[in-house]
Amino acid sequence: MLLPAPSNPHFQHTNAAPRSPTASRAFVRAASTTASAPRSFRLVASVAATAATATAFVLTSGSAEAAGSYSYDPSDVDWVKLTEDLEDLCDDAEALNPGQDGFPGARGGGGPVGPMLVRLAWHCSGTYSAKDGTGGSDGATMRFADEAGHGGNAGLGHARNLLESIKAKHPKISYADLYIYAGKVALELMGCEEIGFSAGRTDATEYDLADSRFTSDGRLPDADGGGRSAKGMTAETVSAHLREDVFYRMGFNDREIVVLSGAHSLGYCHTDRSGFWGPWTYSPTTLSNEYFKLLLKGEGTFWTPKTEHKGRKWTGPPQWVDPAGEIMMLPSDMALIQDKDFKKWTKVYAESEAAFQKDFVKAYQKLNELGCKGLKKMTWRNYLLSTKREIVFSN
Repeated sequence: MLLPAPSNPHFQHTNAAPRSPTASRAFVRAASTTASAPRSFRLVASVAATAATATAFVLTSGSAEAAGSYSYDPSDVDWVKLTEDLEDLCDDAEALNPGQDGFPGARGGGGPVGPMLVRLAWHCSGTYSAKDGTGGSDGATMRFADEAGHGGNAGLGHARNLLESIKAKHPKISYADLYIYAGKVALELMGCEEIGFSAGRTDATEYDLADSRFTSDGRLPDADGGGRSAKGMTAETVSAHLREDVFYRMGFNDREIVVLSGAHSLGYCHTDRSGFWGPWTYSPTTLSNEYFKLLLKGEGTFWTPKTEHKGRKWTGPPQWVDPAGEIMMLPSDMALIQDKDFKKWTKVYAESEAAFQKDFVKAYQKLNELGCKGLKKMTWRNYLLSTKREIVFSN
């Protein structure tokens, strides 16, 4: 993605993963398909004669269609072309992502598309409750006005609108699978290790709170601790919110809470969406452990409460900023160093990029599959010195 040069030379707006052994996505697409192709690049690599590439699909079983649902056969989707179309969308500097803050990366000032697609997938999945099995990514329930209007989903209509052109090209795929797969593709473009994907999510066809796929507002993380902070925000109220109200409800532990928070290495907060402002890191289109390293610079030393914005008094919600006021942390981020049990994992990931990537991929796939039934695991098989590739779906 070619982005306008930022004023701060420390910022690196790039979708290129610094660890990737491949020079660029263009190189990957032109490279020969081999068994040793790195990570997700195996999905999009193609030989020179792409027209001759053979792709076979195998479905081992079907899934039951719930009442009021659209389901589809994953073998009806061209996953190679879908992947390329999603990558092109992430790279498109003319894609419309409006926002009043003037962030670079797409037309309209709302910042790059990739992080927004990750947020869409996260918020589709993050409504799950392990106690009663409600919520999760099945159903694509954010397409309905009630859930689209939940406070945590502000601004995600822009992401859903951008994906309509992709859905038009690939009409058979369910919206639920498209939203989750788009997040996977975006993450891998921005430096994430390969994330496992299983297809077969259904789409709800009508809004019905009696349908277990639908949920009421209040299940997504609230950066300032939500209702627990009504009488005053403290590190304890924010930590309790993260644990009891959100992540423990979904079946995650403290380690998973911290590693999933590493997604904040991507993107920006928007004053016209959440009310907060700014990126968390100097490279907001690269997933890495920089987020954890920056957190450990410390409250009261590197991180101080934000008091002004563009020469005026800051009137937004509480957040922390670096000495230059160019990157920020939310109360929910600061909880990861204020809570001793969170902090020990923050240190683990700050010290090891490999540990972060390994644990993030595992926790993120778990998040995406919460509440989903009958999914088919997608496996891409490539053959050395051959143009043949095969997709196998299995339980």
